[in-house]
This record gives sequence, structure tokens and C-alpha cells, in this order.
Amino acid sequence: MNDDLRSHMLKTLEKGLRYDGRKLDEFRPVSVETGVIKTAEGSARIKIGETEVLVGIKTEVGTPYPDSPDEGTIMVGVELLPLSNPAFEMGPPSINSIELARVVDRGLRESHAIDFKKLCIKKGEQIWILCIDICPINDAGNLFDAAALGAIAALQTAKFPEFDGVTINYKKLTDVSLPVSKVPVEVTVWKIGNYLIVDPSPEEQELADGRLTVATMEDGKLCAMQKGGVIPLTIEGIENMVEIAVEKTKELRSYLGGN
Repeated sequence: MNDDLRSHMLKTLEKGLRYDGRKLDEFRPVSVETGVIKTAEGSARIKIGETEVLVGIKTEVGTPYPDSPDEGTIMVGVELLPLSNPAFEMGPPSINSIELARVVDRGLRESHAIDFKKLCIKKGEQIWILCIDICPINDAGNLFDAAALGAIAALQTAKFPEFDGVTINYKKLTDVSLPVSKVPVEVTVWKIGNYLIVDPSPEEQELADGRLTVATMEDGKLCAMQKGGVIPLTIEGIENMVEIAVEKTKELRSYLGGN
């Protein structure tokens, strides 16, 4: 860690500003596009500043788990490619990609955003599996919030493909939407010294002591949290981070259209 850079950053944060002139709780410009991948059942492109993430939804038919014979499921995968960040390497999933996938997965599962029972085709035999593939195109910080926003945006607009009980016709989508009944939105609050920020730059992420990703529902209720970083958080610190996250999810939710 660059001590001089950290010291200079803390002095800037003390004035209530960031290197790029933003306030501590200010997001960069956000944009959400859907239907951007024609070969997917649903898709979204999220831009937060220069950070860009693509999310695609693919459906598969599989066998249910023995303890939930009448429920479908989701699978979240993240591929961190060197084209988006020179620090990423080709090969098996890294710790960072696994953690990013788990954070997105947890927000969707704990919120019960998807009615898994409506993904059941034939109890004990066939279910729909929703594969959520996340691929950052440019990592300029805050992949957590971009990936989570992209996942719910893509799920909201996805359609089932034609299925005759044996073969899936991926070339022809039906008019039936996925059973998405709730819309969780996630915001990650980062701690640098005594200061709390959102939507960090790569430099701010590198110097951060810890973070807390908070997923909330439309009514502001919490549905999931995930801590990151090696520095422990106090109860007061967590409460402050949650308060910021809940407020900022309202802003991100406005980009989803109708939610």
C-alpha cells in the first residue's frame, strides 16, 4: 500500500471531496441498457462512470435437487477477463470472481426475487435453471454494484424460450417473462480510515480498509449483507454503512424503469 497516496487521499476525504471532485456519497453517471445480447434470453449493459459490465441470462432444463423437487434455481457466474483489467488473469475462477458471483447470488436468493416454484416443469423430474453470466468489459471500480444492477435488469426483461418437453428452441423466445416478483438492489459502502464512500475508483478500492454490500427491497427493507476486507467493523460503523446504502439504492433503483 502506498502510504503517501493514502495520506493524501485521507486529507482530501477530510474536506468532503474525492480525487475526481465527487462528494463521498456520490455515484458517477449511471446508465442501464437491456436487450443488448441477441443470443441471450435476457441481457443488460450497465455503465457506472467508465466501469462497464455485461450480463446475460441463459435458461437450461435440469433435474431438481432432492430436497426441493418442485423448485428451479439460479447459477451466477463471473468471468474476469484481462481485457477489463490487466490484473485479471485467464484460467480457473479467481477468488475475486467467486466472491463477486456470491454477492450477486446472495442478494437474489435472500430477497426471493425469483419464484423458484414457478421454475418447476415437472416435480422431481424437470426444472428451469437460470444461468446469470456476468462479464465486466471495463473495470474502473465498483464491479459489485454494477454486476448486481445488471443481473436484476437482465432478469426483469428476460423471456422463456420455446420448450416442447424435450428440446429447447433458443432461436424462438416466447412472450412469457421469468417469474421475477421482487427487485433487490445492492449498494456497496467502502471504508477508508474514518470515512465512508460509495462507487469507488480503483485507487480508492485499493486503499480501502473494508466494505459492506447491502441489498434492499423496494420498501427499503434489508434482505442481504456481505462484508469484505480484513478490518473488522463496529456495530456503529455497520449501522452508518447500512443507512448510506439504503438511501443510495433509491438512486440506483430509479434506473431500472418502473421500480
